[in-house]
Amino acid sequence: MFESTLALSDASRIIAGIGLLTIVTIEFGGTFLLKIASGKVPFTEFQKSFSRAGHAHAGVLVILSLVSLILADATGLEGLWGWVARIAIPAAAVLMSGGFFATMAGPGRTAPNRLIAIVYAGAASLALGVVTLGIGLLAN
Repeated sequence: MFESTLALSDASRIIAGIGLLTIVTIEFGGTFLLKIASGKVPFTEFQKSFSRAGHAHAGVLVILSLVSLILADATGLEGLWGWVARIAIPAAAVLMSGGFFATMAGPGRTAPNRLIAIVYAGAASLALGVVTLGIGLLAN
């Protein structure tokens, strides 16, 4: 009935399917943010801001991940660099958003704990993914 003009590699198709399914967890996080904003969850200002940051990073980076999969297939990158171009940005979505949540976990927390390192690992993964993808697109 419908013909597709866009053909994804099997790897990109599977990663995109998983990425789309994660949006349900982001939606759930949004309902939790509503509870925080309405005062139903006793959070400090620090915890509120890190909850917002975690939620925002999850949403934006999942969208970027989906776009990057199409671009990764357009580069023709294969092997290790092909996988880096496809996986590093979705990994950044998990690491950065999860890092924000892990960093603020615990009652009454007013400053980041040592798990802030996860956020930095996510930033490194994001940088690796976008640089690999950008170079792959320019070299193609």
